[in-house]
Amino acid sequence: MPIVIIPTPLREMTGDVAEIQVDAATVGEVIDVLEKKYPGIANRLRVDGEIRPGLAVAIDGAMSSRGLMQKLKPNSEVHFLPAIGGG
Repeated sequence: MPIVIIPTPLREMTGDVAEIQVDAATVGEVIDVLEKKYPGIANRLRVDGEIRPGLAVAIDGAMSSRGLMQKLKPNSEVHFLPAIGGG
């Protein structure tokens, strides 16, 4: 099952749990599973059917451009990260 690494600012919602195994095939399903376990966390990860502005998703060390539709492998590692901009 994919492993989700919970970012430090959201660990208050998970009781300080840092890593969670989830039965999910896409990033959207990951958020749905997290919401069932930790009500309210979805509002911090998505808005209007998309990844919340200011967040990025990394799957297995690579930034994802497919958002909630990004498919996962059974052993994927998912990170929700603050988006970094530059100029």
